[in-house]
Formats: sequence, structure tokens, C-alpha cells
Amino acid sequence: MPALLLIAHGSRDPRHAATVAALVEEVRAQRPGQDVATAYLDHCAPRLPQLVHRYGPGEAVAVPLLLNRAYHAKHDIPAALRSAGSALPVADVLGPSPLLLAALERRLAEAGLDVRSAAVRARTGVVLAAAGSSDPAADAATRALAAHWHRTRGWAAVEVAYASATGPRVPDALAALRTAGATRTAVSPYLLAPGLLPDRIATAATATDHLARVLGPAPELATLILHRLDTTAPAAGLLAA
Repeated sequence: MPALLLIAHGSRDPRHAATVAALVEEVRAQRPGQDVATAYLDHCAPRLPQLVHRYGPGEAVAVPLLLNRAYHAKHDIPAALRSAGSALPVADVLGPSPLLLAALERRLAEAGLDVRSAAVRARTGVVLAAAGSSDPAADAATRALAAHWHRTRGWAAVEVAYASATGPRVPDALAALRTAGATRTAVSPYLLAPGLLPDRIATAATATDHLARVLGPAPELATLILHRLDTTAPAAGLLAA
């Protein structure tokens, strides 16, 4: 069974690393005996170049803790691996996936929204509040996920907002939901761990009825990580779990 190397972005906010550590524990709970380590691109230790030398050829798969294929996935991770002289196979990013939508709904339920009720969903508009990216393809993927969530789960509307880069911002998206006929609103952060951007979203979401937590160590997220490991390992010629 190949080792799992999680690649996280990193943050100066200590809540970020604590949340990643909790997610690692959830992965281990779902698959006892799985070798799991975490490397960071910035701010936190150990950095990716410091850790990849632990693994020889065929011994590990790297799974990025990233929701979209944007700059970090396309440039930072490959560059860090090249600089370390590593040919470690790298799984696809986590999004999009139905498991992420299930995790988002878990967090909304924890915030007091009855997500199991079709009637509640039909009158509730949701803001999918993402980080935002300078990569148009990444933002397009977030919008496509929002459209799929709206279409398959019967929300009154689902609007995308961004905490950085260009708008719309959370207040704009909440206004659009009400214009679309939503009588209740919820803000669902499409982010993995606490930090500056989730705090910015929370500050902007004071007018909503429900504010969910970040995805964090949601069981669905751990399942998705293991799925990325299991699908990447055979493609790379490694023995999957």
C-alpha cells in the first residue's frame, strides 16, 4: 500500500495546520494502517522539498489539498517537486466531486439548516463562497459546481461569491439570491481550513440566516482523499489499497 503525502497550502494562522492535522486523523480512522504525511507549500513546516526525499520510487502518492486546478496545482506543486528532483505521482485536485457537495451539506446542517427537507431547500438560496482565483478555468469550475448543486438538490438558487480576486462578494450574492426568490439564505464556505479568507467571508455574511463552517476534517473529505490515492496509485503503476 503506497504512502499518502498530503500537500497543503499552509498559512500563518495556526488554525490551518490544526485543521489539516484533524483531517489526517480522519483519514487514518477511515483506513487504519495507512501511512500519511503532510507537506506544505508555504508558511508551515515541513515544506514539500523537505519531505519528498523520504519516499523512494513507487512508495507514495501525493494528493493536493486543493479544491480547483489553479496556480498552486498547475505551477507551484510541479515546480517544488522538480526542484527536489522528485518524480512522485500526483493525484488530481479534490474538486469537483459529489463528496464535496455532501460535505458542504453536512456543514450547512450543522449550522441549523434542514438540508434533508426538499421544502426547505426549495425556499433557501445558498452562497457558495470560494477563495477566488486569477485562473478563469478554476473560477469556471466553481460556477459549474454551484450550478450542479442547484440543479441536483433543488435549492431556490445557488450563487458563487469570492473572498479574493474579482467579485461578486458575499453581500452581492446574497442580494442576488433574494432577487431570485429565496426567502432564506445560507453561506457555505468552499474552503478547506480556517484563515484570512474564511474570516473575510464570515465578516461579510452577517445578513445571512445560516453560516456554515469550512469543510475541515469532514468525513466525506477524508473519503475523497483516499479515493484520489486509490485511483492514482494503479495509474502510476503502484499497488493500491
